[in-house]
Amino acid sequence: MSATAEAVRAFRERLRLPGLVDVHTHFMPERVLDKVWDYFDAAGPLTGVAWPITYRHEEEQRVALLREFGVRAFTAMLYPHKPQMAAWLNSWSAGFAARTPDCLHTATFFPEDPAAAYVRRAVDAGARIFKAHLQVGGYDPGDELLDPVWGLLAEAGIPVVVHCGSGPVPGKHTGPGPISAVLARHPRLALVIAHMGMPEYGAFLDLAERYEQVRLDTTMAFTDFSAQFGTFPAGELGRLADLGDRILLGTDFPNIPYPYEHQLAALERLGLGDDWLRAVCHDNGARLFGLD
Repeated sequence: MSATAEAVRAFRERLRLPGLVDVHTHFMPERVLDKVWDYFDAAGPLTGVAWPITYRHEEEQRVALLREFGVRAFTAMLYPHKPQMAAWLNSWSAGFAARTPDCLHTATFFPEDPAAAYVRRAVDAGARIFKAHLQVGGYDPGDELLDPVWGLLAEAGIPVVVHCGSGPVPGKHTGPGPISAVLARHPRLALVIAHMGMPEYGAFLDLAERYEQVRLDTTMAFTDFSAQFGTFPAGELGRLADLGDRILLGTDFPNIPYPYEHQLAALERLGLGDDWLRAVCHDNGARLFGLD
């Protein structure tokens, strides 16, 4: 067993967790993931910093590592950066979920005429979580082509992990404003704000307090690496504790520049207590996806 697996097991055993539920992991078609890794290798403009990929392995090995870490459910976060791409990604992801039963069937979308139809197909095929990346996609979540998509997902109660914060660098449609407008029209939408909304933490905590179906994932937040993009305000720790039933573990595996256990250690050093950690790392996700 690797040192990371040992560290994660020790974390789980101390908290008496049956496993971890990680809502923000990436699995994509090989050629797409290779391009993502090339982008990180080149310190692309959306990152601007050196970003070594810790878990640059073949798909089968990456799945095996998550299982070795005790992750009982994970996702295949994938996202288009242009039209006529999302339906193909959804087809691949459906196949990945079929051959990987511990992966929550993940799907995505883009503002385009067929979006409502292929999102409906994905829902009917059993998709359990969606991904929207406003920074990479460069689109306005309030685009009228997406209004039926948001409505369908709100009605179905299917969570959408959305990268809408302005970290690591702002995009044209990032920040709390654009996604707030969507929530105003679809207040029952089960949004999961990726990366805790980094760096606009307080504004996204506001959304979670205002809308009972809004959650936040911990992906890369609180880690040493992410401190360069803005640290979580110490004055907001009380609100973070109070929202403990709406915070979900996310890691960005495999595209992280540090070992998997660092995300867990970063959460633990917040000092919010074992009950909070148990909820975030397992119970909230298990309840959201009916795993128990």
